[in-house]
Amino acid sequence: MKEIKEVLVVEGKTDKAYLSTFIKADILTCNGSAIDGFSMEYLASLASTRGVILLTDPDFPGAKIRNEISQKVPNCKHAFIDKQKSIKHHKVGVAECDQQEILRALNHVVTFTDKINNHPLAMRDLMEMHLIGPNSQLNKEKVCHYFHLGFCNAKTMLKRLNLLHITKNMLEEAIQ
Repeated sequence: MKEIKEVLVVEGKTDKAYLSTFIKADILTCNGSAIDGFSMEYLASLASTRGVILLTDPDFPGAKIRNEISQKVPNCKHAFIDKQKSIKHHKVGVAECDQQEILRALNHVVTFTDKINNHPLAMRDLMEMHLIGPNSQLNKEKVCHYFHLGFCNAKTMLKRLNLLHITKNMLEEAIQ
């Protein structure tokens, strides 16, 4: 059983019950997109004392929850599961994901920082490296997987790469 000192935040009770079978951690549920399982002040306090890891479903509601929490709790960590590995019985989510994929995501959490990036990437850099536009899907998937960014559109990918201070050289390495 894997032990995690940070508090895990998931969407629902099913996710919590499933994770509790192979992970020893304090797990908070936000009760779906309502985010009514706790206050943001409480979560910010936890993030500054113990740390918080967001583990939401790789779909639109999960991204919405992740964005809302990370805007109000900027020092939280993020664990992203692969959408293709989290589909079962026409449902997408943490509870549908296999244990190995969840453990992989938890071993590769990322923390986005708002410190000044002296060499930020621009949208034109992504275009030059074939990360957006026609025939870019394979490169985009490589980069998102390499840096553990989760599934995202081009604008979100650019923001996440810059928050991680990823350089063009690092991107080139990831594509190779």
